[in-house]
Amino acid sequence: MKIEFETAQGETVSAEAEPGDNLLRVAQAAGLPLEGTCEGQMACSTCHVIVAPEWFDRLEEASEEEEDMLDLAAGVARTSRLSCQIELTAEMDGLTVRIPATSHDMRGF
Repeated sequence: MKIEFETAQGETVSAEAEPGDNLLRVAQAAGLPLEGTCEGQMACSTCHVIVAPEWFDRLEEASEEEEDMLDLAAGVARTSRLSCQIELTAEMDGLTVRIPATSHDMRGF
């Protein structure tokens, strides 16, 4: 299955993924600048992405903990998610996400 990432520079990077993969790991394997400092433990917001609106409602809802972490992320939008919390399914083939221009954690690591 294919995942489309739009970089802050407006370039599109396509990555191959398998059902069960984690979106953060797919992005990192494709060489994209998603840090994931906490390694998926929802203790930072360095893997923040903005999901394309047509895909947002197709994903499982964010947990309260994820919403709390998104409050700390820079450049948050209505369709923001933490990529470490998105486990890919076969139905997500073609998922498109944007990497914010300001991708850093507001907690000041």
